[in-house]
Amino acid sequence: MAMEKPLKRLRQSEFVALMAMLSATVAFSIDAMLPAMPEIAQDLTPDAPNRVGLIITSFVLGMGLGTFFTGPLSDAYGRKPVMIGGAAVYILSCLFAFFAESFEAVLASRVLMGLGAAGPRVVAMATIRDLYAGRNMARITSFIMIVFTLVPAIAPTIGAGIIALSGWRGIFLAFIVFSAISVVWLMLRQPETHPAEKRNPVNLSALWAGAAEMFAHPTARLSIMIQSLTLGMLFSVLSSTQQIFDDVYGYGDTFHLWFGAIAVTAGTSGFLNAKWVVKHGMRALIKGMLSVQIFAAFSMVIALQLNLTETTEFAVYLIWTTSVFFQAGMTIGNLNALGMEPMGHIAGMAASLMSAISTIAAVFIAAPVSLAYDGTPLPTAVGILLCAIAGRYLTGKLRRDSDDVTD
Repeated sequence: MAMEKPLKRLRQSEFVALMAMLSATVAFSIDAMLPAMPEIAQDLTPDAPNRVGLIITSFVLGMGLGTFFTGPLSDAYGRKPVMIGGAAVYILSCLFAFFAESFEAVLASRVLMGLGAAGPRVVAMATIRDLYAGRNMARITSFIMIVFTLVPAIAPTIGAGIIALSGWRGIFLAFIVFSAISVVWLMLRQPETHPAEKRNPVNLSALWAGAAEMFAHPTARLSIMIQSLTLGMLFSVLSSTQQIFDDVYGYGDTFHLWFGAIAVTAGTSGFLNAKWVVKHGMRALIKGMLSVQIFAAFSMVIALQLNLTETTEFAVYLIWTTSVFFQAGMTIGNLNALGMEPMGHIAGMAASLMSAISTIAAVFIAAPVSLAYDGTPLPTAVGILLCAIAGRYLTGKLRRDSDDVTD
């Protein structure tokens, strides 16, 4: 049998930077919209301002749906064509949103933006799996998670600056520029990592067989469940944090600065995970972070029952919110690596299914938590506490195929 031709690789630093930028399209598309939501509500849905929250969930819904298809398509046609096609859909959707005259049209464009963003988001993970596995993959994804958590540090401030200069519609032009830079970089520099001889044609029987194989594997199945809970915690905080900063603590005008400080602090988690994952293993870090979150969320619940000063309560809320973002950087990359490790032969399909199911499930977790908002952070804290307890329990059952090797 002929030996496989080794895949061409970028230098690791450039590869990480490119994959991080492609993956960051999602975070930028969500977080830069946060400062725009009050103006969008005033301009397009003044009679029902609470509907503006759909600006976030519609994008996440489109992204979740899109991830069902992008991985299998990349297995059939290659990684680069699918990422480039997704970017094209994303850019056209941003143009549609820029010219939209109704709230419904903006929502439709956000769903399409999510569909387009699913290409770079999911296929970037499959590309990483083509080249790396195990702890090396976890290390690469940790560096990418640094960017994923740092983008929120600047995205709301960029959004606020654009609003001040050109109104909320200008944010969609910023999205176009960001996506165009990343896709041109991809086209010019990144070699294809899934050669023609390894591609599998898309057919329903193959998709069903691949899905059945993935769900039959306990590591992949549990990784999806835990990741759903972890993302649910993240989306719960994300969907309510501006409202809490504004309504509860009176920091609405400086929200983007506080949010940036939270993201910068939480961004250190990626560096720490990249350093610790080789020494301690993926599961140990996931268990540790979920245990810390149980303590942090419970502390927030208790603090809200005490007669603390507003300044003290805000400090507790700030620390706890930071811990949720920090946890994301310490767990999501490891969960992806664990779940993808036994699925290398169907990496694109596995990446799609894992991302799609965990994202959509997270929306169903976060939506009732955010709808339960009662003018205090209590519903969010209780929801995250329950998710952390469930996630920690499931992590205790998580195993690798070969547990005679420390992970």
